[in-house]
Amino acid sequence: MLNALLNDESGFIVSAELVLIATILVIGLIVGLSSIQHAVVAELNDVGDAIGSLNQSYYFTGFSKQKSFGGGVAAYTRGSSFNDETDDCDNDQCDIACDAPVSEGPKTL
Repeated sequence: MLNALLNDESGFIVSAELVLIATILVIGLIVGLSSIQHAVVAELNDVGDAIGSLNQSYYFTGFSKQKSFGGGVAAYTRGSSFNDETDDCDNDQCDIACDAPVSEGPKTL
């Protein structure tokens, strides 16, 4: 019975293969999810650039109506305008950057 136990390796080989296959699949999954993350961030950056490049300036003139009898103004409205200026982070003017690595200081007790 002891010899049969020592010579029986079929379960070990199957489990070792499964561990190897599972490890390769997990590593591939991590790389794939990282690629998806970079693609999504790039697309969201494009959407942000498109929204930032919209010009929201406007201008309209006022009008007035003179009274038919007796002179004077019957009604009027004033005109208005708005000039859209470039904001801080429109069209990739600012980037998110990481700081340089800093070495650890001495450990104190």
